[in-house]
This record gives sequence, C-alpha cells and structure tokens, in this order.
Amino acid sequence: MPTYTALTTLPDETRAQALGEALEDLEPEPVGVGVFELEDGSGLWEVGAYFTEAPDEIALTLMAAAFGSAEFAISELPEIDWVAHVRRELKPVEAGRFFVYGSHDAEKLPEGRIGLLIEAAMAFGTGHHGTTLGCLRALDRLADRGFHGRNVIDVGCGTAVLAMGAARLWPEPVLATDIDAVAVDVAAANVDANGLSGRVDCLEAVGFDHPAIHARAPYDLVFANILKGPLIQIAPDMGQHTAPGSLAILSGLLVTQAADVLAAYAAAGFAEVEREEIGEWATLVLRRA
Repeated sequence: MPTYTALTTLPDETRAQALGEALEDLEPEPVGVGVFELEDGSGLWEVGAYFTEAPDEIALTLMAAAFGSAEFAISELPEIDWVAHVRRELKPVEAGRFFVYGSHDAEKLPEGRIGLLIEAAMAFGTGHHGTTLGCLRALDRLADRGFHGRNVIDVGCGTAVLAMGAARLWPEPVLATDIDAVAVDVAAANVDANGLSGRVDCLEAVGFDHPAIHARAPYDLVFANILKGPLIQIAPDMGQHTAPGSLAILSGLLVTQAADVLAAYAAAGFAEVEREEIGEWATLVLRRA
C-alpha cells in the first residue's frame, strides 16, 4: 500500500496547531497528522499529514494559503518494510556501562554491561540520537563519581530508556512521564520487557503538572530530554520540585541553544556542572544551589 506525505512549515506554534487540526478534516482523510518544532534554531514549526491514498492537492494549496504556511510538499513514499530496515541499520549503542540493543541483537550483550532492551520500531529514544546518548553518558559519569539517585524522574521519557538506566543502577523506584499517551504506553511496554515492572512507574503528564509528581517531590535527579522551548518552560517548576544540591540532566537542544537554556535554569537556581557536545547536540548537567 503506497503512503503519501504532505509537509509544510509555519513560523509560529498557534497557527501550526490550528493547521494540524484542520488537516484532520480533509478528504481523503489522513491516517496521521503531526506538528513539530524544527530543531535547527529557525523557530519554524513543521506540519505533516500522512495518507494511504493521494491527497487532494487543490485542498492543500487552499489550506496553506488560508493559514499562511509554505506550500505543501507532497511525496509518495516507496513501499518498505521499515521495521526490518531499521533493524538492519541500527546497531547496539554503548554508553559507558550501558548497552542499548534490540531483541535481534540480544546475543551481542557483553558480560558485565547493563543491557537496556529497546526495539527500534518504538518511540524516540533508542540511544542512537546524540541527545539520548549524551544523557546516558552523563548518567554513567555520575554513577562513576558515586552519585546515588534516590528519587529520580524522567520528564518526556519517550521509550523510558533513561528511567530504566537509573532503575538498573539504584534500587529506589523511578518515575517516567510523557505528554504523549502513546509514548507512555511504549514506555510501559519497555519497562515490562526489561523486567522492571514495579521499579519504573509510567504516567501521562505535561511537565511537572500531575498530582503523583507533586507527591513524590522533591527529586534529586531529573532527566529532561526534550526540546529547547519545553525545557525553558519547565525550568521554574523544576526548581520547585527538586531538592537543594539535586542534579538535572538536560538535552534535546542544539549547541547553539544551550546559552538560552542555561539562562532560564540559572534564574531557577541551577548552575552548570558539565556539558557534552555530540555533533550539533548538547547535553547539560546542572546542579541546584
């Protein structure tokens, strides 16, 4: 079955979200619609729709004009077994003591390493992206220095790979949250597949806005591998939900965006401890004064 995509960009989130909602009423109906902030520092938002039959190009042209977006780029994707393709292309990831792998590479888990099973067909967070890799390396370095996370939360957990890494290191339960219900389901499935049920609790939440998150505060280690905008938005709440001396591992941001994020966290009482840059991506480790 062929798949068609229709992609455009807008300079602000409000119109992008409105366009995304309007796309859902198109005929033929798209099987999925996504609205994402581009991670290139441009401030643009991408709006994409996915179809199993050719979309109405005239309707898309009129919609682009109505919402002030760029013209839709329409493409037909080749029929590919994407799961098989990803499994061939994605190799296990080593990040210090951590070894992130898919079930097809289970026999490659080295003795003495902490294995984290993540299927490549799942949500964001297989360890291959520079942001996830940077967070795992930062966690590994903290453990090397003797840090013990007794109350850990992973905000925007995706596959929950970071939460599971913490749960493999320390016996205390870890909280993994995400704004997306599908990601929460994926995270819970990964937790179960890794034998960590009861050790990592997964729930749907926006930032720190959830009674269960408030009840377990203050946290001594927070992961937030999200985008620049959300990182800045949750900075005040992170200051309110962490203990003095607590640590935060932040990523999902470009090297060029680090200064803005650091400024927001300085205002919330955090100071930079270290950073790692992997390609164009930065991972920051901060400590609350």
